[in-house]
Amino acid sequence: MPYGDLERAVLDVLWDAEPGVWLTVREVHAVLTPSRDVAYTTVMTVMDRLSRKGQVIQRKDGRAYLYRPRASRGEMVAELLNQTLDDFSTHDRQSALVAFVGDASVADVAALRDALARLEGA
Repeated sequence: MPYGDLERAVLDVLWDAEPGVWLTVREVHAVLTPSRDVAYTTVMTVMDRLSRKGQVIQRKDGRAYLYRPRASRGEMVAELLNQTLDDFSTHDRQSALVAFVGDASVADVAALRDALARLEGA
């Protein structure tokens, strides 16, 4: 599921927090406001929407809600890639993967090779 610009910015703040740390809307808003003019209530609405979409986990703490991402940045990007590839036939998937790897940087190709080696060794 593609994200809007503000949804992505909110997710980036949550992903950049220490693993397992829950953040309030106020904390996320404080991180976002130096780089963008966004109202507190808008951030609250976006975070609630991400919770309803299942992209973040929300829990009540007194009168406030706390949030954290449901998965890591890498896991969620992988889900997006898999969802996109699932929409195509096997041949189209293979062509897309070849094109993707063909456009990848040297560092990305090295990371793919390392990942494949780990999977083959498992």
